[in-house]
Amino acid sequence: MSTQIPSPNRAVNKNFWQGQRIRLRATEPEDAEVFHNWNLDSEMARSVDFVWPPTTLLSTQAWPQRMATQEFKDDIMNFAIEDRQGNLVGSINSHSTNRRNGTFGYGVAVRDQYRGRGYASEAIVLLLRYFFAELRYQKVTVDVYAFNQPSIALHEKLGFQREGQLRRTIYTRGQYFDQFIYGMTREEFAERYAIE
Repeated sequence: MSTQIPSPNRAVNKNFWQGQRIRLRATEPEDAEVFHNWNLDSEMARSVDFVWPPTTLLSTQAWPQRMATQEFKDDIMNFAIEDRQGNLVGSINSHSTNRRNGTFGYGVAVRDQYRGRGYASEAIVLLLRYFFAELRYQKVTVDVYAFNQPSIALHEKLGFQREGQLRRTIYTRGQYFDQFIYGMTREEFAERYAIE
């Protein structure tokens, strides 16, 4: 069963990184203030990592500056997610890449005011399409905290399989939470999203 919604129209749009609702682009130094303000969202921080201590704008500026000059190495990539109006709506990055085994992971986050519009779904599909169709990876795995119901629903909707559960690995809000492991193979992705 092939799903057409997140797949860009290649005949009209020749930019691999642009979908129907978003495009993935490099992180620019000018993005620093948006990321700095976004870092004040403690609930978002908790969902992707942990509640971060306050940082200065100067320290936040160092990260996009590093990303703007960083070359792709070991298939570790960081992208800004931008909507069709040019608004920075989130970010997605690959990590835990293993070329020998053909496996990788990623992290995705969308700013609060842009959630629920399909931006994360489309960003994930674009990234997976690149890793599966262009880089020959064969499996993606993503960790989701048990309290992050929107991320659980997102990954299940995209066709990820829950492959495991690590008990009591996350501590936040004064208690321990489990961590869920979701995965998708290249073949499962191709069946659902038709690799071109």
